[in-house]
Amino acid sequence: MKIKNRILTAVISAFAITSGYASAQSYPSRPVKIVVPFAASGPADNYARFVAQRLTDEFKQPFVVENKPGAGSIIGTDFVAKSPADGYTLLMMSNTQTVNESLVPNKPFNLVKDFVGIAPVNYSNLLLVVHPSVPVKNLGELIQLAKSKPGKLNYASSGTGTPYHMAGELFKFMAGVDITHVPYKGSSGARTDVVGGQVDMMFDAETTMAEFARQGKVRGLAATGRTRSANLPDTPTVAEAGVPNYEATIWLGLMAPKGTPPEIVTRLNTEIRKIVAQPDVKALWAKQGAIPMSMTPSEFDQYIASDVTKWEKIVKVSGAKPD
Repeated sequence: MKIKNRILTAVISAFAITSGYASAQSYPSRPVKIVVPFAASGPADNYARFVAQRLTDEFKQPFVVENKPGAGSIIGTDFVAKSPADGYTLLMMSNTQTVNESLVPNKPFNLVKDFVGIAPVNYSNLLLVVHPSVPVKNLGELIQLAKSKPGKLNYASSGTGTPYHMAGELFKFMAGVDITHVPYKGSSGARTDVVGGQVDMMFDAETTMAEFARQGKVRGLAATGRTRSANLPDTPTVAEAGVPNYEATIWLGLMAPKGTPPEIVTRLNTEIRKIVAQPDVKALWAKQGAIPMSMTPSEFDQYIASDVTKWEKIVKVSGAKPD
């Protein structure tokens, strides 16, 4: 009897392995949806569309981007969390989601428990810019102005919990200034109002704001990375310009609902890592200020978990609250 049970167990295991392999080999057999929980024209949307096109070319099946913004990314993220775990609904996420784990405790999902990491895509510095009407030429002058007028200056963000918001809150805490947060439903609306002068300043992705700075539509004061951007070598970092040890970046990656077949996760990971390693992709993204990231699914899961822990500490010390 024991021998029969062992044989049956072996047959079932072999069938499961074969079925998983077949599932991965036939995937995708229909269009795949990549949900972007942010408004159109921001970094997550732009790079989701870039990756989607490359995956479409590789798999010969459409990878379609669908924007589901709202509630600081929670609406779109929850949609994916509750979608079938079959590889046909994916999430383009950023460190907005890792921030929200501590900033918004009563969410309808848990990032670590309800999702599995597929692959990171890239990261980039943020750029602190002010509208030219703000009477400052560098970061030191901005800090002095903010301290002389507590609560009078304001900064835009793409919404509560986004990297733009947390970069601002971290700056306020570390520089000892009081600047009012003005949340938007997406980065494009925030960017438009900073360029138009309706809002004083913004921490925005270098990939989308650098060109406005070059054109003089905004004044770039500092970059938020550890080192200066090769794209903007004359722009100091926030740490260099007066706030030691300051650092804040935006990174992007793809996740899927927990339970998605690991064979599909691995196949997607392999193709995405090929995409971000291509010389033409590296060269194009370098001009935009984006640096490719490459990890295995398990490495990415660990990275996500560590980022949740990192931002939990920053949310606590900064006193940031959902708007």
